[in-house]
Amino acid sequence: MTKRTPSSRPLRRQTKLVRGGLARSPFMETSEAIYMTSGFVYDTAAEADARFAGTEPGFVYGRYGNPTVRMFEERLAALEGAEDCLGTSSGMAAISAAVMAPLKAGDHVVAPRAMFSSCLWLLEVLLPRFGVRVTLVDGHDLEQWRAACKDGVALTLIETPANPTLGAVDIAAVSEIVHAAGGLVVVDNVFASPVLQNPLKHGADVVAYSTTKHIDGQGRTLGGAILGSAKLLTDVYRDHLRHTGPALSPFNAWVLVKGLETIQLRVEAQCRAAAKLADALAAHPKVSRLFYPGRADHPHAEVHRKQMAMGGTLICFDVAGGRDGAWRFLDALEVIDISNNLGDAKSLATHPETTTHRRMTAEDRARIGVTGGTIRLSVGLEDVDDLVEDAVTALDAV
Repeated sequence: MTKRTPSSRPLRRQTKLVRGGLARSPFMETSEAIYMTSGFVYDTAAEADARFAGTEPGFVYGRYGNPTVRMFEERLAALEGAEDCLGTSSGMAAISAAVMAPLKAGDHVVAPRAMFSSCLWLLEVLLPRFGVRVTLVDGHDLEQWRAACKDGVALTLIETPANPTLGAVDIAAVSEIVHAAGGLVVVDNVFASPVLQNPLKHGADVVAYSTTKHIDGQGRTLGGAILGSAKLLTDVYRDHLRHTGPALSPFNAWVLVKGLETIQLRVEAQCRAAAKLADALAAHPKVSRLFYPGRADHPHAEVHRKQMAMGGTLICFDVAGGRDGAWRFLDALEVIDISNNLGDAKSLATHPETTTHRRMTAEDRARIGVTGGTIRLSVGLEDVDDLVEDAVTALDAV
């Protein structure tokens, strides 16, 4: 493979998104190549020995690495401001590896109780099977963090903005508390995306993504990524991923490479539309409560403003009438689709109580602010006036 000579000048973000990690074959193709191969060959037995020993650069097996996957990893690392990146087959593969690889029996994990239900399953069901103690706290309450970490903590998993009610966790403040207690800080940054928030700059040790969301951004692939320092990824995560096998498909990696070329343009446009749509929803009499990180009335607006460049692409609101009102709203939509995905070019609405957070008890849902009337809306790239008309018309039908 042929790497273009790096620019002698520092490159700005959008240029890195188009050219970061670019590696061309001897054919000198314009678009990045897809290396659809499970394995690699060697000229000699000595070369194979050197590759496996790590004394000669090169790829050895698709589960260990791939040229197209490596282009994606390098490009995302450049966007995130991380030293290195490891791709995975899905977002939950990234989260589970980011959490489990550093832990051992007897360790203590502290995490906010408001997060994606699969992450909660990992914390509440899987980790205790392996002798890991887990304490859940209200993510915005620093006193709860201090109390939970006072006797030591091995790791914390943070999701901010949180799924689905978009609560904030102060990454810098929590990182200070957790580091003082000897722990590692892992941030699931999927709601903000690397365009809006870079947790490593606020003290986090590891950032994890479902690249299925904003990084692909067009609903085509599953994928995930783990980012951090080169030493941490080498010492803690690389062998874990190699030997447990959640390898990112080369084709999916190629789609993600192309997605990164436009992520900043897409996310910024989606944020502008989300801000306008949030204002329209907040003014409607059938909306009893609304959370949008870019609005001054968000209870954690100050923390979001400190950490995020814009208000984000997601809105959470409650429709009057509980579950019946929420379902009437969803069924009346004509442009916005009903789907549990997010970060897509198409606007998507979901009912968390009966989809993404259905495994939680009613009491636990109430504690994080999920009611029968709660709707999570991911704003896409349609004309925002069409989205406003669609949402308002659907609310009128409630």
